[in-house]
Amino acid sequence: MTRIGLGYDIHRLEPGRELVLGGETIPFDKGLEGHSDADVLVHAACDALLGAAGMGDIGDHFPDTDPRYRGIYSIELLTSVYRRIKARGFALVNMDATVFAQAPRLSPHKARMALRMADCMSVDPGTINIKATTTEGLGVIGRGDGIAAMCVALLQTTTPAAGR
Repeated sequence: MTRIGLGYDIHRLEPGRELVLGGETIPFDKGLEGHSDADVLVHAACDALLGAAGMGDIGDHFPDTDPRYRGIYSIELLTSVYRRIKARGFALVNMDATVFAQAPRLSPHKARMALRMADCMSVDPGTINIKATTTEGLGVIGRGDGIAAMCVALLQTTTPAAGR
């Protein structure tokens, strides 16, 4: 059996923070504001995986009210999420994500982001595809106030009991 999940996240850009996307630090004069490192791409991936497995969302597993997750490197969350879904009998077939950002230009970083995410889940890097686009100057993202990401994940059951 296969199952699909969708994840979405958006965070405000703030001066004085590092910009982390897909586990990679991207050179930029602003970073994303949040309880963790605010990596919208990884957060969207976590939600896509959890949704496909029928396991809720990132806030259910790592609430922003819990001080243990203050400033956490979101790749650690993705590693934990993937372990949890594997324990429930699922494996990643593929993941496709889009990052919405007016700036910075993300094309030079996409391959490293995909590799970092694949490595933390111990999956083939070819199973993860990352795209980036602007919003042509429209809205919160177009004004440079924030960055968003959307991700879809396809899981396949590895045990007969998975997905029940």
